[in-house]
Amino acid sequence: MAAVIPAVTRISSRIIRVLGCNPGTMTLQGTNTYIVGTGKRRILIDTGDSDVPQYINHLRSVLNYEGIDLAHIFISHWHHDHIGGLTDILEEFKEKTKFCQVWKYPRAEEDIPKNVTIESLKDGQEFTVEGATLKIVHTPGHTEDHIVLHLLEDNAVFSGDCILGEGTAVFEDLYDYMNSLQEIANLQPSVIYPGHGNVIQNPMEKIQFYVAHRMEREQQIMDVLTNNREQTFGEPDLVKLIYVDLPEKLTKAAEANVNHHLIKLLKEQRVRKLDGLWQISDQNNYIKSR
Repeated sequence: MAAVIPAVTRISSRIIRVLGCNPGTMTLQGTNTYIVGTGKRRILIDTGDSDVPQYINHLRSVLNYEGIDLAHIFISHWHHDHIGGLTDILEEFKEKTKFCQVWKYPRAEEDIPKNVTIESLKDGQEFTVEGATLKIVHTPGHTEDHIVLHLLEDNAVFSGDCILGEGTAVFEDLYDYMNSLQEIANLQPSVIYPGHGNVIQNPMEKIQFYVAHRMEREQQIMDVLTNNREQTFGEPDLVKLIYVDLPEKLTKAAEANVNHHLIKLLKEQRVRKLDGLWQISDQNNYIKSR
């Protein structure tokens, strides 16, 4: 069982974690939001879900007790449990966000609050407040617009949903996601603060586990298709064969992950798609025989 995450945690002299109080199947104990810096004007990373009074109350307590105004709000990606609380925060803390800029990496089809001015982040951009310098690293895969933030003073990474404190992440594009894991590994972080779950004290082991897990899934898919060359399979068929004792509520997420693996394999010409079903490709047979 994962260690319980308190509503508010002072992680270090420059980081306070405020739990989003929105537990669920995909959010675990809730969305982690982080206040970063040591001065009066600090940075908030992510905003939790909309209409969660408990979160707003906890955030209010921290901002008031510490005497904090928000200089910047960074949204790691467009999912509702990371951007949903933005409007509530701006409404509830008008004085403390009077000079606050909201930032997010752009995506092709934005579904964001229309009444909020959101500035566009760029890969490699750096922001500084007293006690903290954050560098933006674009890490697509979980979503097209996903970013992680590199806290230079501590060589720490706020990983959003790219790497979780427990379990593994879902993604929109596996090829991009694997590249993003490598981008984070290249930073050689000393610690990771995830969007869900507890602090990750062994970052490189965690990243290696994520990569190995995805490669294991890919090999399991290839084994099924290779051992049944004349058959075709849908994603639900493969999930039943590959995922052991999977809770029914996670079936759709597993099917989506399998689909992403298959699309990657299709790009590599290792599988083919026939009438919506999947089969090992002749090209793959040729590659294996060489």
